[in-house]
Amino acid sequence: MKKTIVITPQDSVGVALAPLKKGELAEGVTLMEDIEKGHKFALKEIKSGEKVIKYGEVIGRATADIAPGEHIHSHNMATNLEGTLEYSYNKKEIAPAPEFKNRKVMVYERKNGEVGIRNELWVIPTVGCVNAQARAIAAEFLKRHPDLQGVDGVFAYTHPYGCSQIGEDHERTRTILQRMVKHPNSGGVLVLGLGCENNRMDVFKETLGDYDKERTEFLIAQDVEDELSAGVELLEKLYAKIKDDKRVEKDISCLKVGLKCGGSDGLSGITANPLVGRFSDYIATVGGTTVLTEVPEMFGAEQLLMDRAKDDVTFNKIVKLVNGFKEYYQKHDQPVYENPSPGNKAGGITTLEDKSLGCTQKSGTREVCDVLFDGDALSAHGLNLLNGPGNDMVAVTNLASAGCHMVLFTTGRGTPFGGFVPTIKISTNSDLAVRKKNWIDFDAGGIAVGESFESKLEELVDLVVETANGKQTVNERYGARDIAIFKTGVTL
Repeated sequence: MKKTIVITPQDSVGVALAPLKKGELAEGVTLMEDIEKGHKFALKEIKSGEKVIKYGEVIGRATADIAPGEHIHSHNMATNLEGTLEYSYNKKEIAPAPEFKNRKVMVYERKNGEVGIRNELWVIPTVGCVNAQARAIAAEFLKRHPDLQGVDGVFAYTHPYGCSQIGEDHERTRTILQRMVKHPNSGGVLVLGLGCENNRMDVFKETLGDYDKERTEFLIAQDVEDELSAGVELLEKLYAKIKDDKRVEKDISCLKVGLKCGGSDGLSGITANPLVGRFSDYIATVGGTTVLTEVPEMFGAEQLLMDRAKDDVTFNKIVKLVNGFKEYYQKHDQPVYENPSPGNKAGGITTLEDKSLGCTQKSGTREVCDVLFDGDALSAHGLNLLNGPGNDMVAVTNLASAGCHMVLFTTGRGTPFGGFVPTIKISTNSDLAVRKKNWIDFDAGGIAVGESFESKLEELVDLVVETANGKQTVNERYGARDIAIFKTGVTL
């Protein structure tokens, strides 16, 4: 069994793939102390102030002299990052794409030509004041229909917002909910309002744009005597329209897949993230769409993404994306580089550069074709970048709201949550996959012990196809379905 790895020949550190003991010989050096799995050790002498190299890139600087075989982590290394930066566009030549076997999926074709991978009934509150009523309406409907026919589920997606918000927060709440109303994974939607909130139903409908009026119903609780019975009646009406929907065969290029990581560890950038990067390359090559978000976890690796921009316009959008998020931190007098998290550090990630260079492995190697900001919906096939924070629930909500049918979520520490679209959890290490079968859908840990990326990619594509065809993810089976809306401003 392989116990260590040096990711590129330029690296000054090795990474433990299994726990190592003091005195062991590892990558040609004798270890001076025990090294936990996922953690780094020096391959050569590194002087204080000298750059530390991993992934062939700088991940920080030594804060003390480091001897060969010594553990490298927060006690003797720090970030090099600070402030906003000026960038230049050094367009990278993208290697010709390999040939991939195309695949077919069975999906629902919607009236506007979009496709969905689920046929669900949703209740979406415009304001948190009617969350309990939304849940009650869905529950009562399910009592009446214990054996749903032709429908994959009935769900209420509650949130605490929709009133006492102003400016960007108010607009973002409305936009996210409107995107959900029109998401193709839902066959029918009941929009439930209270009646006095600032997320007014009349404005919500006026600004909703094109939507399927036969499959969208609206109810204001203050306008009826019994909102529970009225809501159930509207769900009955929607159910009658969608229960006979059938899946049709489409090319896999119809899929839009979000890319996200959370609870990362030292193996994230070695196993699961580069595997997802290969999947992203596959989907882009066959004409599909992937979306990478978590802007703060691009810091330190952003130039690599910028150099893959398809043109100057896209490059400038990436600069705006990155510096705009740094300015958001500075506006709130917060350190730009307050990252990684305690869990990341426990797993072996030391600096934000270390985390970002691992995180952006999910983007693969193809060109960046577009960048999306608040309110933008996916329009370009290939790899897209999406504005948003690293927070797991917010990021997955953003990805789904932009139009993603599902999200590939890599994790080294594990998490049970899921978004309002299927959220495929991919473990970076096999220990997690074995221990948390009720959280994890796919184990990428075998890559650390010799399984090939090619074989694991084939397995992952199979799982994506199965999920698109209706196989439930773990989060769906356990009812872990939540939304979280990004908030930046004042609550009245």
